[in-house]
Amino acid sequence: MTGKLFIVATPIGNLADFTFRAVETLKTVDFILCEDTRTTGKLLSHYEISNKLVSFNAQSEDGKSKIVLEKLLQGESGALVSDAGTPTISDPGVRLVSFLLENNIQVVGIPGANAAILALSVSGIPTDSFAYEGFLPQKKGRQKILKELVLEKRTIVLYESVHRIEKLISELNEYMPERFVVIQRELTKSFEECWKGLPGEIIIDLSQKIIKGEFVVIIAPIGWKIN
Repeated sequence: MTGKLFIVATPIGNLADFTFRAVETLKTVDFILCEDTRTTGKLLSHYEISNKLVSFNAQSEDGKSKIVLEKLLQGESGALVSDAGTPTISDPGVRLVSFLLENNIQVVGIPGANAAILALSVSGIPTDSFAYEGFLPQKKGRQKILKELVLEKRTIVLYESVHRIEKLISELNEYMPERFVVIQRELTKSFEECWKGLPGEIIIDLSQKIIKGEFVVIIAPIGWKIN
């Protein structure tokens, strides 16, 4: 019987945000594909999971996809996890999933944490329709996308790293200074932090702090104002 690949969402910070189904799945599969064996190893240790870890990242995805297919065709079952959150969402795995589906392998999702959806749910900004852009390109194409986003009427969701967050907010202040923004840092962790306001207001506060971690940036629809 052909095996299955499970796409398993992991906690984005707080280790308690892990479903019973996800734990059970990782305990029963034959192998677990992960971005960083050290990061995933800590999670597995916390839940006393001892299954085999296989390094699987953006650089190795194409080369290892055929190996994964062979294992599944031989009847093994596997799971794909990312360092945090839902795999394939701004993380490796999209090409693997497409490849397996083309070869009639069943891919099963195990839902859980997702930083973008969590950030939206507590932002207070309209969520009935939104545009998810993930991480903007570091250089090539970045300004073109920002110019296009100026015309986007819906809520916009971006991810950004600590190294470029000030740059991003400065760009938002240049391209869309009148749009209300919510920035959330290190969601679900004990030092979770949130900024709300216009880009020009937020950049002043950010520049005065030593900041670490990952960020979700929520940009309100055109014309929306906080009550």
